[in-house]
Parts: sequence; C-alpha cells; structure tokens
Amino acid sequence: MKTLETKLSHIRAGKYKPTDFIIADAKDGDMGFGVTAPGPKRGTDQLKSKPEYLAAMTEMTKSGAVDIMLMSASSAEALHAQKLFTKSKVTPAIRLNDTSDIWSQRGATTKQTLSHPFRTARPAQARKFADLGLYSVTYTNNVTQDLKALEAYAHFREDAAKAKMRHFLEVFNPAMDIGLHGADLGSYINDSIVRTLAGVVSAEHPTFLKMQYNGAKAMNELASYDPGKLIVGILGGGRGTTRDTFELAFQAEANGARVALFGRKINYAESPVKLVKLMRAVIERHLTCVEAVKAYHDHLTKLRITPDRPLAEVIEISDPVLKA
Repeated sequence: MKTLETKLSHIRAGKYKPTDFIIADAKDGDMGFGVTAPGPKRGTDQLKSKPEYLAAMTEMTKSGAVDIMLMSASSAEALHAQKLFTKSKVTPAIRLNDTSDIWSQRGATTKQTLSHPFRTARPAQARKFADLGLYSVTYTNNVTQDLKALEAYAHFREDAAKAKMRHFLEVFNPAMDIGLHGADLGSYINDSIVRTLAGVVSAEHPTFLKMQYNGAKAMNELASYDPGKLIVGILGGGRGTTRDTFELAFQAEANGARVALFGRKINYAESPVKLVKLMRAVIERHLTCVEAVKAYHDHLTKLRITPDRPLAEVIEISDPVLKA
C-alpha cells in the first residue's frame, strides 16, 4: 500500500501522530515557469534540462522520503513509461489546471491581473498515469472573477468524477493586492474555502488542501473546523532560507496542518533528499529547527558540497509570517 493511503486513514480516524505527516515533492514547476522550472546547474549560469528534472523526481521517489510526487502530465507520462511508481510506496499526482496567476514565464506580466481559470491537462488522459490530481483556485474578492473560478472548479469536478480521478485543492493567496492583508486575508481565505466546499458532497470533496501559511491563528482555525474531513496542507512558496523550510513545516504542523507540498524549497536544495529527511526529523520532534539546519550543513560538509549560502545566513528566519 502507498504510504499516503495509510496516513490518510489514520488522519481521518482521528489517530494522527507526527509520523503520519504527509510530504509531497512538487515538481510541477514546468506548468508555471517553463524552461527555468528544473532550476540552475549549481556552480554555472546554465539551467538544468527536462531529463535532469525527471532524474531528480526519480531520485526522490526511489529514496522513499516523500509520500507524493507531484508532476505535470508530460512528466508523469514519461516516468510512468519507466514504471517508476509500479512498486513504489510513493503516490504519483498530476497538476490538472494552470490558472493564469501561476504563469511565471520570463517577461510575463500576467500576475499583474486577477487570476483566470484555465486547464491544459485533461483528467481522462492524466488518469492513465495517476489517480490523484491537483486543482488550484485563487479567490480575488472580485465577484465576477470568483464566479468564473468556482464555475470552472464545478466543471472540473464533473470531468474528474467521470475519469475516476480524485483531487486535492490548492488555494493560492492572490498575487496582486485585493485590499486585504495579514489576519484579514487569512480569515477571508479560510471563509472562502469553507464556503466553497460546503456545497460539495463527499464523492467530489478534495482529498486534502494545499494552501499558503497565513500564520498560526489562521491555520489552527481552518484545521480545527472539520477535522478528519477537511485535511489542511501547506505549500512552500519561494526558496527562503534552510531555517524557513524547517520552521514552515514545524509551525504549520503544530497548528494543525497534516500535509506539506514543497517545490522550490526542495528543488533548489543542495541535497534535496537529506533536506526532506530532516524535515521529518523536525516534524517528529527528533530535532529542533536550528539543530536541523546545522545537521544539514554538516551533511554538506561531509559530502564536500559547497553550500550556496553560509550557515550564518540560512540559520535565520527570513519569512515575516514565520517570525511572527
């Protein structure tokens, strides 16, 4: 059985322990960033290629450090052909929509406008390679745009049900200013999620959520609302510092999150597999966040990997939400 299924059953039954925390490697960046998604080749001014991106997915999957590997449909098709997930305990997942607010091509200005719903991948085709997909919604506090987004989500659920594809729901904070900030934005996002899902029956309900961490109060409020059914997860956002990575996982879990889906925080790490293993050590309270940062740098030293940034820099918290 996949580790995801075991952990979900424990969470839904009210038997959660920190060892049941779910971690996903979000390697679906090509749906938003294009050529730059695989990241830079360390020590050069060149970018990694798609084969190198697939190799990173393969390495992480074979390590067993994560529970979910999130990919674009094209990546999932390629790794399915290699039978990567056939005997693996890691669950493959596919991004099933690409709203305009994640379009991050070099020179793009799309983030200066409100989010528009859009789907490139089709559930019926993606279902050949995975039975779990991601669908994202961005609430904008604009009734016209939000109605379009929610109508698109309803149509998606119909298509996903026909394809027998389950999904998890990603909710972004808006990329542009919508007149709400701090705690007010967190409250608005929480209310919007609950309002949306109140009309969704169990057969079409998302398996779990993926959302931005808007602070301890907002996370605890949403995670406590309908425990067992509304399973809350966090997205990683930008790279930040190594301390940010561990603090985000630790603080979110302590306030009710049961899933972490990190993209650039993992992809840009000097040693991604080791980083994820230390995330688990922090979540399970074997190490503090500071101890994990030091252990990570000790690991790099032993492997003679030159850190991208000095320990004195990455041991600090840079995210204002985490500092609070």
